[in-house]
Amino acid sequence: MPQAYRLFFAFVLIFQIAFAQAALPLIDSSGAKLPSLSPMLKEVNPAVVNIATFSNQQAYNPLLNDPFFRRFFNIPDQPQFQQPTPQKRQQSAGSGVIVNAKDGIVMTNYHVIKGADEVQVSLVDGRSFTAEVKGSDPELDIAILAIKAENLKEVALADSNVLEVGDFVVAIGNPFGLGQTVTTGIVSALGRTGLGIEGYENFIQTDASINPGNSGGALVNLRGQLVGINTAILAPSGGNVGIGFAIPINMAKASMRQILTHGEVKRGQIGVGIQDITPELREAFDLANGQQGVLVTGVNEDSPAEKAGIKAGDVIVAVDGVSTNSSGQLRSQIGVKAIGEKLNLTLIREGKTKLISVKVGKPQQLNSMNDKLHPLLEGAQFENNPDGEGVLVSGLAPNSAATYSGLRTDDIIVGANRIRVRDLETFKQALMRNSQSVLLHINRHGGSLYLVIR
Repeated sequence: MPQAYRLFFAFVLIFQIAFAQAALPLIDSSGAKLPSLSPMLKEVNPAVVNIATFSNQQAYNPLLNDPFFRRFFNIPDQPQFQQPTPQKRQQSAGSGVIVNAKDGIVMTNYHVIKGADEVQVSLVDGRSFTAEVKGSDPELDIAILAIKAENLKEVALADSNVLEVGDFVVAIGNPFGLGQTVTTGIVSALGRTGLGIEGYENFIQTDASINPGNSGGALVNLRGQLVGINTAILAPSGGNVGIGFAIPINMAKASMRQILTHGEVKRGQIGVGIQDITPELREAFDLANGQQGVLVTGVNEDSPAEKAGIKAGDVIVAVDGVSTNSSGQLRSQIGVKAIGEKLNLTLIREGKTKLISVKVGKPQQLNSMNDKLHPLLEGAQFENNPDGEGVLVSGLAPNSAATYSGLRTDDIIVGANRIRVRDLETFKQALMRNSQSVLLHINRHGGSLYLVIR
């Protein structure tokens, strides 16, 4: 056989073997097919983006503002020496998810783009676009961006209400600015609240590794559907320890809908005071051993709750069929509803289960003296404790002085500046004793503590 024919047949044989191997599924030594997330990730990865933010910061030379330095070098006190040094551009990395390919809508965390003058969105195919910030929801830590681009891929949104502990999930993002990274795990817990991370908390907890830079990235199920937006980690040692938190997509979707419609999120209230159920309360209200829910401690006059027939002593156990186990979770379930929407509350009253429909109303006006109580408490909303003496912290405005004071919603203030607080009037009188600082005696979740605000 001529040499040319031998070479031709050898080439054909090699080609056939290579083609056959490429067509075979991944198998182990016994011939069993091996599972792989690769097909799902090939569909989802193009919709997870890297977000870079740029901000202009004016920096002053501190030495030029030092009187001793100026006198020592005989520098005249003239405005030109007070001018800032050239602006510095700062860049921070985070992640985002394309949820609407047609309109170029990207969902991310508010803290990723907070304070940015420019936001850049980069795709896995190397393209980069300047994004428009459509709006944000700081209380939930959600921001919505828009980019003008073609041939985008989007992630389908799941129903996070059907998510269960033990479900497999995959976290996709840009940790430490390394580039797109995939980690896997399970749903470790649901309905996590009381972490002090955001104003409205109802987190999905997962052991899928979430690290700095993952914020705003995707948490997807094995079908490639978006179940949550990765937001925070519990990191006592400074790194990932297997406890991460994501915002359920149903909550994020509700905020996005309002942002795209109105440019902002307007949350309403139903007008009830609430409290977590303790073993003592469970016994006092003759509830079944282990009964979960949230106790209604009071109903505001002329509120949607009063009009719907809700009463103090009712125990709310579900909202729209979804179980409610804590006051923080209930606030979040109500918080995703727009003003005017209806929700169905399942509650227990005197041992009987009732279903009550209530319409979410506008936030009730604060007592006029709330805004004049004390400058260190600016942004805090107070009302008389519906369950007895004291003043209830019923709300904290985002990015206000009160947000960073250490106060938490549902705190009961029973003392101020060493004066017993019975109601708003005595609270006001106690605060007038010191304009520079405030000493508060607080009851929080059954415990007592003192808080100094300066």
